[in-house]
Amino acid sequence: MAERELEKELEKELEKEEQMEELNAQEETEAEGLSSETVEEALEEERVDAKEDSKAAKKEKKKKEKVDKKQEALKTKIDELEDRVKRQMAEFDNFRKRTEKEKSAMFETGAKSVIEKILPVVDNFERGLATVPESDKGGAFAQGMEMIYKQLLTELEAIDVKPIEAVGQEFDPEFHNAVMQVESEEYGSGIIAQELQKGYTYRGSVVRHSMVAVVS
Repeated sequence: MAERELEKELEKELEKEEQMEELNAQEETEAEGLSSETVEEALEEERVDAKEDSKAAKKEKKKKEKVDKKQEALKTKIDELEDRVKRQMAEFDNFRKRTEKEKSAMFETGAKSVIEKILPVVDNFERGLATVPESDKGGAFAQGMEMIYKQLLTELEAIDVKPIEAVGQEFDPEFHNAVMQVESEEYGSGIIAQELQKGYTYRGSVVRHSMVAVVS
């Protein structure tokens, strides 16, 4: 009787162990299946994340390219504006210089015109003073004429009007106008022996040529 009960107890223990082994095997199988699913889900998440990252990278690249294009277009526009401003400044500078030159030329022309009208007055003073007798040169009238004549020459000299040297100089068509030829024992051929009308320059430019007689 005791042996029979012992055998039953052993059978129960064996059944329990078999059941435990089956449960463990089932748990391991489920665990493996769960682990595989988890790995697959993780990989899928990684693939999704990679796709998202790729999309984000492409989007960022397109955005950067768009910004670069805008910056390049802006730089080109700035370069064009700078070039236009430089050209306009150069044109304005050329216009200013041309205007100043034209104004200077107009002033020179106007000044020469006035000087040409004053020179005959100087000539008349010289002719008048040349006709004053020696006995009258000390008189008030003659001295007054002399003072006015000298003052006129001083003012002309102050604005750079100068007489052209003639007598004793070699004839120069740039400054002299030969109206006659003469014989001379004092001067050689081509030398001015006589000044018939005094010539003048204004700032180095001839206002009136000297009328001279040149030794033949």
